[in-house]
Amino acid sequence: MKISVENLVCFDVHAASRALDAVYRKVLAELGLTYPQYLVMTVLWDREPLTVKELGVKLRLDSGTLSPLLKRLEAASLVRRERSADDERSVLVRLTSKGAQLEERACDVPLQIFEASGLAPSEVVDLQNTLRRLTASLDEAAR
Repeated sequence: MKISVENLVCFDVHAASRALDAVYRKVLAELGLTYPQYLVMTVLWDREPLTVKELGVKLRLDSGTLSPLLKRLEAASLVRRERSADDERSVLVRLTSKGAQLEERACDVPLQIFEASGLAPSEVVDLQNTLRRLTASLDEAAR
């Protein structure tokens, strides 16, 4: 059997991810954030402070990817990093007041992405559930 890229699930996931990135790039431009930076900020808007390690686990990012991201967010005065008083090996990431205020401007981002998706709310829920099952299965297979 000949393999065609159009028949590979991985290609469909990859193509959807790239299309989603393009929409996020457009929507996030006015906030001055990249998509990975938006993810970090979203996690921190939900709960902070977090250690760099906790952020990495939550976002599935290694420290080599996360550290430069945090450095850029810190340079933009959106977050600050500080050594934990409880454990000097841990670095805590906190929002600055500017970073906290950005949440209000970002509150309509999920709606804009949803509208761009062309999916019904129930389809989004089904897609998320399917992708989460896929991720869990692939994580297990990779072990």
